[in-house]
Amino acid sequence: MALTGAAGDADRQTTAARNPRPAATAEPAVAAEAAAAPGTAGTAGRKSAESGLGSVGTPANPESARSGEAGTQPPRSVQRSRPPGLRPMRLGWALLIAVAGGLALAAAFPPAGIWPLAAAGPALLVVALWRRSLRASFVVGLVFGIAFFTPLLSWLVNVAWYAWAALAMVEALVFGLLAIGQRLLLRLRAWPLAVAGWWVAAEAMRGRWPYAFPWGRLAMSQAGAPTAGWAAVGGAPLLSFLVALAGATLAWLLIAPGRWPGPGGEPAAPGRVPSSPGDPPSGSGTGPPGQRRERPGPVRRRAVPLLALAGAMGLAVAGVVLPVDQPAPAAEATIAAIQGDVPHARTLASMLRASTVTANHAVTTEGLAALVRSGARPAPDLVVWQENSTDLDPALYPSIYAAITRATSAIDRPVLVGSVLQNPLRNAGQLWLPRRGPVQVYVKRQLVPFGEYIPLRGFLDKFTSLPSLQPVNFTPGHKAVVFHTGKIRLGDVICYEVGFDQLVSSEVNAGANLLAVQSNDADFELDGQTSESAQQLAMARIRAVESDRAVVYVSTTGESAIIAPDGTIMVRSGIWQRAALEARVPLRSQLTLADRAGSWPEAAIAALTLAALGWAAAGAFRAARRGTAAAAAGTPGLTD
Repeated sequence: MALTGAAGDADRQTTAARNPRPAATAEPAVAAEAAAAPGTAGTAGRKSAESGLGSVGTPANPESARSGEAGTQPPRSVQRSRPPGLRPMRLGWALLIAVAGGLALAAAFPPAGIWPLAAAGPALLVVALWRRSLRASFVVGLVFGIAFFTPLLSWLVNVAWYAWAALAMVEALVFGLLAIGQRLLLRLRAWPLAVAGWWVAAEAMRGRWPYAFPWGRLAMSQAGAPTAGWAAVGGAPLLSFLVALAGATLAWLLIAPGRWPGPGGEPAAPGRVPSSPGDPPSGSGTGPPGQRRERPGPVRRRAVPLLALAGAMGLAVAGVVLPVDQPAPAAEATIAAIQGDVPHARTLASMLRASTVTANHAVTTEGLAALVRSGARPAPDLVVWQENSTDLDPALYPSIYAAITRATSAIDRPVLVGSVLQNPLRNAGQLWLPRRGPVQVYVKRQLVPFGEYIPLRGFLDKFTSLPSLQPVNFTPGHKAVVFHTGKIRLGDVICYEVGFDQLVSSEVNAGANLLAVQSNDADFELDGQTSESAQQLAMARIRAVESDRAVVYVSTTGESAIIAPDGTIMVRSGIWQRAALEARVPLRSQLTLADRAGSWPEAAIAALTLAALGWAAAGAFRAARRGTAAAAAGTPGLTD
């Protein structure tokens, strides 16, 4: 905390002009200001900062103030006002910036899909957190999270408004808690790298706790962007890291004019540049007495962040020139995706008439078969139906079994059918062969919380009817399954699973040369929204790049698409309509660097970030102890 006094800024300036101090006299004040760290927790100056006040005019304790009034206060000629640019903005402005950052980040995802805003969101979060207390950092993170997750998850209103509000608020609360960690990381010299690592670690945590929900990862906003190629090198975690690094360096540029990094990432006093670890301490006597190192001017303070921003952005967009999609000689196959559509009704019961859904898919497949026989369409090597294309177990309902059998016989090709199986209840993909029926099954491994299972069912039953939404929990599968049909080795993930790195890569590492994503988006598109389906399609496009595999993304009501290994869409459907898509795709077997590395990039980045967080937290704790000791001794100006 800087030396304080009761006089205003104008009095200080007048006194300084009348009584210019010698360099030796000014040294204690300069050193005191250089030690005033914005990251210090527990100091009196920081407590007042959140109301828009700096530490200027706030004594370390009342006794210090009284002793100063009694004549023990240092002369005004050694008092200085807070250096320009070091006063934190008012909390209200920080919250407005947090709202802008959250909304900007939401707009980076479909349906808006303005991918450069994925860097703007993290940049504005840094600006909002800059020099905030830990308590205020939580509030800033919470507000950012609300502004981000509320529009991102707006499609949940079709299920229930309270489901939308509850999930957005839970995710925002988690984000707010994690934002405290980012605030601590801002104490470090290399904080832009630490902030980028924070985003990877935060996304990893949100994908696992409190209920696995990987929506809103920075990487998944980059489908079709020049940055997407990095997904094949280090997977979604590396891509998120690079996008966040661009945002962090942008934040550095925005705050640079008012701050030059000092030791521990904190500001140095005006007229000085921070000491490097090898520099002699102030007052050591090394060098000519009173010699001062000049603080870099505004141009130099902007130049370094600007170069860092250019480097980070250049590195990120270099993904477009990475040699990650080098087509080796490979077999090809013609794939058909059947979008059967469902009744567009406002009531869940009528929309999910299982027999109608299955009949729609069977009729659409038979229509494609007629076109193939007429020569109007090529014969597919494989047909893919969407998730829940039959909600009635074919083994228990003869009419359903007969409808699927007729469709597979008409097209005379293998058909992957999304089925709900009983005893136990499972969400599965079944491979049906003409004249043989189902021969192989994949069971969904990552179930949707509150959709396919109810966490804490016994506890929630005591005071809410929420468990009645899913009376019986689905049983998850436990292994990757690759469907073998001719030259095709098909790896299947079902809907929600596309968001989980390890599930998709496990199919590729098991030998898949083609990927399918079966999805059911009808619940979320009743009011005409396409956000949920578009967001999942964007994830599927990133998975195509990540694994260098073609991906068949097929949805109940659309949009469905067949995606090339480089992430481009080869053919797509509209929404709320029947469609039979076809495309000829390569069947690739080589592994990308991302598939070879598996979860190591995420683990390494998260581990380094946690280590940096521990270092920053230890520094904040030491600073708080020094501040407490200085306040107890009545010696202001000695806090970090």
